[in-house]
Amino acid sequence: MEFLTSTALYNILRGPLVWVAFLVFIGGSIYRIYTLLGMAKKEKVIFPFISLKATLKSLFHWLIPFASRNWRLRPVITVVTFLFHICLVFTPIFLLAHNQLWYESWGITWWTLPESITDIMTLIVIFTCIFFFFRRISAPEVKFVTFASDYILLSISFLPFFTGFLAYHQWVLPHEAMVNLHILFGELMLIAIPFTRLGHMFYFFLTRSWMGSNFALWHTRDW
Repeated sequence: MEFLTSTALYNILRGPLVWVAFLVFIGGSIYRIYTLLGMAKKEKVIFPFISLKATLKSLFHWLIPFASRNWRLRPVITVVTFLFHICLVFTPIFLLAHNQLWYESWGITWWTLPESITDIMTLIVIFTCIFFFFRRISAPEVKFVTFASDYILLSISFLPFFTGFLAYHQWVLPHEAMVNLHILFGELMLIAIPFTRLGHMFYFFLTRSWMGSNFALWHTRDW
């Protein structure tokens, strides 16, 4: 407990480990996208058939709730999935506490959401992660394709928000210990993104481009 609440640990997490996390996240993401594009270039049937029109149509229908038939067939999953991704991405970006840290470190600041709103968004991420967990252990079609790595990735998404919520409300552990855990799990999540399926935040757009263009060749729709 003394180690978790130490100022030295906090300075390490806020100092060199932050730089390591961002460098790995940015460098790893660039590398993965570069290698993915390189693999696509080797396949002579990919880039020549990419259509901007088909790409934009596919992205539009898959990024708008219920715009695709697949979304309409699964309304509960659609709502939960969109809430999860929206809150997962925008809560850390527009959180007041994070904004203050950016300003203290680099003098950067931007618009933030009210703390009451980000508190609700944090809870949404927490409860949607729990929903996805029980879905993985109960729904046969999902359980069949679930591996141990899926639970690890779900934990990586869950823990930064869970510890952040506890730190904000100063519950369970001493405040400093929970803040340190929150920072640590947040940095682990950043590092994991380029090397796990969390990287679909980048690959999704490339996949939809290929799928939409491919289906357009046959005058059909991928949505």
